[in-house]
Amino acid sequence: MSSENSSADDVRQVWDVVVVGAGPAGASAAYAAAVAGRRVLLLEKAELPRYKTCGGGIIGPSRDALPPGFELPLKDRVHAVTFSHNGRFTRTRRSKQMLFGLINRPEFDQQLVEHAQKAGAELRTGVTVARVEQHGSAVPDRRTVAVVLQGGETVLARAVVGADGSASRIGAHVGVKLDQVDLGLEAEIPVPETVAEDWRGRVLIDWGPMPGSYGWVFPKGDTLTVGVISARGEGAATKRYLEDFIARLGLAGFEPSVSSGHLTRCRAEDSPLSRGRVLVCGDAAGMLEPWTREGISFALRSGRLAGEWAVRIAEAHDAVDARRQALNYAFAIKAGLGVEMAVGRRMLAVFERRPGLFHAALTGFRPAWRAFKEITQGSTSLGELVRNHPVAQRALTAMDRRPA
Repeated sequence: MSSENSSADDVRQVWDVVVVGAGPAGASAAYAAAVAGRRVLLLEKAELPRYKTCGGGIIGPSRDALPPGFELPLKDRVHAVTFSHNGRFTRTRRSKQMLFGLINRPEFDQQLVEHAQKAGAELRTGVTVARVEQHGSAVPDRRTVAVVLQGGETVLARAVVGADGSASRIGAHVGVKLDQVDLGLEAEIPVPETVAEDWRGRVLIDWGPMPGSYGWVFPKGDTLTVGVISARGEGAATKRYLEDFIARLGLAGFEPSVSSGHLTRCRAEDSPLSRGRVLVCGDAAGMLEPWTREGISFALRSGRLAGEWAVRIAEAHDAVDARRQALNYAFAIKAGLGVEMAVGRRMLAVFERRPGLFHAALTGFRPAWRAFKEITQGSTSLGELVRNHPVAQRALTAMDRRPA
C-alpha cells in the first residue's frame, strides 16, 4: 500500500485522511483511519524519534487506548507515591498492584507511529505544514482540503486531522480557544546506580509554592525525570521552584542530559473541534486534564476518535453531511473527555486555594488514596468518580464553596 500511495506519477492524488503531527494523538488518528482501510498520510515536521518534554506517565486510560498488540516500552513500574507539600510533610503511600508505568516519549511515540504504518498509513517526516485551505484555487472541489507545505507543495485530502501540538497551525485554522496556559520545566538527570535504586518503583509528587503548581520525580532506569509546572506568567518563580526542588532532593550535583520547557494549553469549554472537513485532537485541540495537566491519555483517546470520525467525513458527499459527522465527533469528545476536563477544572480551582487539604486527604484519608489508585490504574476516571460516588460529589461541591 505504501509504495502505491507514494507514487510520484499521480501528483494530484487525493488521500482519504491526512494527519498533521505524529505524536500520540496523530499516530492514534492515523492508526484508526488506516485500520478502517482508508488511504492515510501522516505528516511530521521532525525526524523520528525525537525528544518531547513530558513526564512520561502512562495511566490506565492510556493503556486502554493503545492499539492491539502494543507492548509498552516501560522504564519502570510504579507501586509507590511519595507526596510532599513544598518539601514538607512527606509521606509515602504504596500499592500491591502497579499504579502506572513510565516511558520515554521518543521510544513510545516511535512505536505508535510504527503501528500506524503497519496498519497501512504512510509517513512523511521533515515536512512542515504552512496552512490548510478549504476554498480557493488550490482546492479542486468542495469535498477536498488542501494541505499546503512549506516550500509550496500541496497535498489533497478528503479529511484532515490536526494533531500538531500545543502551538498548532491546524488549531488556529479551526479557531481553537484556550482558557488555561501553563509552563512546564523539566530536567532529565542521569544518576548513579545507588541513587537510581532508591527511586525504583516510586515517584514523588510535590505540591508547589505557587497556586496550582506541583513538581514530580519519575524514575526511568539510570535517569530521573524531574519537572515542575505552574501557570504561565510565573516564569522566574517556576524556574526557581525547579532549582530549589532539585537541590532539596540532593540532585543538584548531577548534570542534566536534557533541560527543557514546554507550554501546555487547555481548551475553553466552548472551543470548536472542527471546521469544515478539518478536525483537531490532542494538544492541538487543547485536550488535557486541567488539574494534573495529564495529556497522553487525552491525546490517545481523542486521536482515536478523530481518526474514526475523519473516515466518516472523508466519505461525506456534501458539506451538510460533513458537518453532521464533525458535530458527532465533537459530541463524542465532550460526552467523555469533556466531562473529565470539567471535573478537572473544578479540582484545579480547589487545589489552587487549598493545596494542603489535598495533601492531607491523599496522605491521611484512605478513600482519597483509593480514588487516586483507581484513577491511575484505569478502573475509574475523575468524571466517573464524581458522578458515581455521592460522597466525592458532596466533598467537591463543599470545597467549591469553601473559602481558602
